[in-house]
Amino acid sequence: MDLHDFYYELPEELIAQDPLEKRSDSRMMVVHRDSGRIEHKHFKDLMDYLKEGDCLVINDTKVIPARLLGTKKDTGAAVEVLLLKDAGEKYEKSAAEGKNSRIWECLVKPGKKMKPGAVVEFGKDETTGEAILTAEVLDTVEDGNRIIRFTFNGIWEEILDKLGEMPLPPYITHKLRDRNRYQTVYAKHEGSAAAPTAGLHFTEEMLKDIEARGIKIARLTLHVGLGTFRPVKVDKIEEHHMHSEYFELSEEAAGVINETKRCGGRVISVGTTSTRTLETVATRLEIERAGAGLEQTSDTPVVRAMSGWTDIFIYPGYRFRVVDALITNFHLPESTLIMLVSAFYNREGVLRAYNEAVRERYRFFSFGDASLWL
Repeated sequence: MDLHDFYYELPEELIAQDPLEKRSDSRMMVVHRDSGRIEHKHFKDLMDYLKEGDCLVINDTKVIPARLLGTKKDTGAAVEVLLLKDAGEKYEKSAAEGKNSRIWECLVKPGKKMKPGAVVEFGKDETTGEAILTAEVLDTVEDGNRIIRFTFNGIWEEILDKLGEMPLPPYITHKLRDRNRYQTVYAKHEGSAAAPTAGLHFTEEMLKDIEARGIKIARLTLHVGLGTFRPVKVDKIEEHHMHSEYFELSEEAAGVINETKRCGGRVISVGTTSTRTLETVATRLEIERAGAGLEQTSDTPVVRAMSGWTDIFIYPGYRFRVVDALITNFHLPESTLIMLVSAFYNREGVLRAYNEAVRERYRFFSFGDASLWL
């Protein structure tokens, strides 16, 4: 399929620059896939479309303040570093400096002069005058990203909280007043470079009401990484390669999802990140069963507890194995996210719905309105 097949015209003024005062006040377009019927609602109306026995699947990843602004040690030039993926996952002791260290894959701007050996400093200790955080480029990897070793005294999370900024997408130009508005109310496990934005509409009261109505909530984790920021640069979308992201699906969550499917309930995925995790696990389980010569029955579990890395790319032609309904925001033209929604419905129907959302003046992208695909 051609990249331009997923293009639509979007007036710039419809790109939401700020979150609404109350999360659930956002609008919600409801698309009925069987008939193509479209309804215009508000997110608080979601309850009208959920049934007892359904299961809502949410991504409880937590965004870290991953945007760091520093200066190159030898020239004083300004450098921006965006943390993308933990490449070490452990503290290390540097014998030379006696400091803690972390190794991350990062996006660096400007990148041309940030070759291996380049050093960037962030912040300044008022007592010693030394940099609070020092970064050394170790290597250049795919797409020009850098592997960087950060050295510091103290606790990594506290230093990030002090020096870092929330890594808002480039189409948001306003400064975020409250960091928590770029987190879901259920964010728990730190590690994302971007928020799972479909979940930003939920309030704690809504979640309690959902559970009180007999609708189960299953929590998984996918740390959102580079794929969120990376545009599709090939004309034939089948040639696009997704960057891998780390995910975890627990025994408890897998049990809830399998029981829902067994009893005829719907699995309603909150966001493309939850969808990609569920479909990754289900696909791998299906392949394992096929390899072992096991037959699929109505009682066969569709998922199991699993963790690891996924680079699944879902576009039209994909066969969904778990997800029955999808809650998501409105996505960028020609993005992998609009391709996933097109796989869940169909390309023509998605573009028709998006064009109606433009006519109805919906708010688009991360801080924008929601859509429910039933």
